Amino acid sequence: MKPRQMVLGTGLGNNFGVHPGAWRMPHVDPGSYTNIDVTVEQARTAERGGLQFIFLADRLFLHGDLATTPPLFAMDPIITLSAVAQATERIGLIGTASTSFTEPYLLARQLKALDVISHGRAGWNAVPSYEPDAFANFGKALPPREKKYERLHEVMQVVHALWGSWEHEAGQPDQAGKFADPEHIRPVNLQGTHVGARGPLPVPPSEQGQPVIVQPASSGYGLQAAGMYANVVIGMPSTIADGHAQRDTVRQAAERAGRDPEEIKFIAFTGYELGDTVREALDGRRALDDRIDLRGPLARLSALLGLRQEFTDPDEPLSPAMLASARAYPGNARSAQALQLAQEGWSPRDILAHGVLDPYPSVVGTAEQAADHLQEWFEAEAADGFLLNFDNYHDGIDDFVDRVVPVLRARGLFPDGYEGKTLRDHLGLPAQYGLDPRITASPA
Repeated sequence: MKPRQMVLGTGLGNNFGVHPGAWRMPHVDPGSYTNIDVTVEQARTAERGGLQFIFLADRLFLHGDLATTPPLFAMDPIITLSAVAQATERIGLIGTASTSFTEPYLLARQLKALDVISHGRAGWNAVPSYEPDAFANFGKALPPREKKYERLHEVMQVVHALWGSWEHEAGQPDQAGKFADPEHIRPVNLQGTHVGARGPLPVPPSEQGQPVIVQPASSGYGLQAAGMYANVVIGMPSTIADGHAQRDTVRQAAERAGRDPEEIKFIAFTGYELGDTVREALDGRRALDDRIDLRGPLARLSALLGLRQEFTDPDEPLSPAMLASARAYPGNARSAQALQLAQEGWSPRDILAHGVLDPYPSVVGTAEQAADHLQEWFEAEAADGFLLNFDNYHDGIDDFVDRVVPVLRARGLFPDGYEGKTLRDHLGLPAQYGLDPRITASPA
């Protein structure tokens, strides 16, 4: 039996990085916010390292303080990935599109077009929107959570039906005969409470049939939907135990939906800042921190340590009196990490640079430490793979590809190259075309 190997993908976004100071770095062109050539180069770097996919998140409104930092989400993911598809050959292309606003016929056509254009490398991160500002941009009020998921179920089933409406049996064009067999290109005639479509879709199957479905880890309605439709679930666990619990929960949801849990990959968020030494990696993160106002993060760190005072000198270790009064919050992994670092003698600036305020586990250190982290989580079955996040896209992706990927390959944890051509090949997913026949109806 082939040994289990991890899946790796990287999030992209505004062409700068996830750190709010990345756009101010001296080597960065601040005008590259919407430069597709920069996005393409980042995707090519990820492809050079054999990463299985790139991932574009999205929000359908403008948020953040534009005076100090660019938005994390820039242009439309599906249009952006259509351009990236023409400049890459193997890497998977996963984009976010909300189920809350676009009609399923248009969603089905756009996403399947991306899949055909990319020769079977497309994935759809299917999410309902939840922000009032997003609904305001479509002239709507925020609906109750259950209504958003009612619509999501209808959209998912109509989109899948439309994807399958041009059947494989329609055949290939024959100049001496038929272009396609119309008996196998048929309307779907679905109508729900929120959406519907007649069909069929005028797009034949791609090399992988149809796009891979990605959904976020959630609970309640969201977990139920992921169990029914998702091929990949992306979560943000903070510890191995948390990751193991989330992965098990997703697999159980798939079983309840009548599916094989082995068909779902659980992917965990993680972040990296690399250097030849820990000190070098910390200095790389601190160079970014130097370009933002640290008063807010330092105040949050003080609270994380259970302190009620400001740091008089954030470049010096905590005083004995502050260490004596510092406390970790029970059950808070980041609080425990921050306290341990403080007790080891790190300064508040260095504790911040270790990533204790990051929303996901981060490794600020050497390539071997990054590989150790991935290996530990993977072998504990806390994740089937990882969504990599980098402070600075300019050099972060290169560093990971050139430093960490060779270590993972030497340990037998990551493939030496692409063994297939489609995203389903890369992820080890079974074929699917149209709605999964095991999913016969929307939940009650």
